[in-house]
Amino acid sequence: MAEKHFTWQSFFLRLIFAVLLVYLTYNPSGYSFFHWTKEALFGEALLLSPPFAMSAVVLVIGWTIFIRSTLRSLGGFGLALAFSFFAILVWWLVDLGLIGVENVSILTYIILFLLAGILATGMSWSHIRRKMSGQVDVDDIDE
Repeated sequence: MAEKHFTWQSFFLRLIFAVLLVYLTYNPSGYSFFHWTKEALFGEALLLSPPFAMSAVVLVIGWTIFIRSTLRSLGGFGLALAFSFFAILVWWLVDLGLIGVENVSILTYIILFLLAGILATGMSWSHIRRKMSGQVDVDDIDE
């Protein structure tokens, strides 16, 4: 059962796991599951191995947990609003000149972090909504 006492620490723990999930799946550094898959499938030698397969399964489990929770708590409309909000925020920062579009790597890291933020918010949203409104989800009712 979900914990009843929700704190900033609870949110940041979810954010850390979301950042790990997103950056382990893909990041511009060249050290990610995406790059490992690319090398394993299209490199000179086929490098499929048990660690590769286990990593794939663990990442799929992580993405499934985060995406299902985010969709259940935010819904499609809420998710669209979250993506729109952060897309406009990035656009605004680029327009102000605070983020340069010529450095695609930094922009990619920012977008990936915002994706992790959306996933962490989705994992936390039921707790946040309960604190703000006093409404309880049906899943939270005991008995």
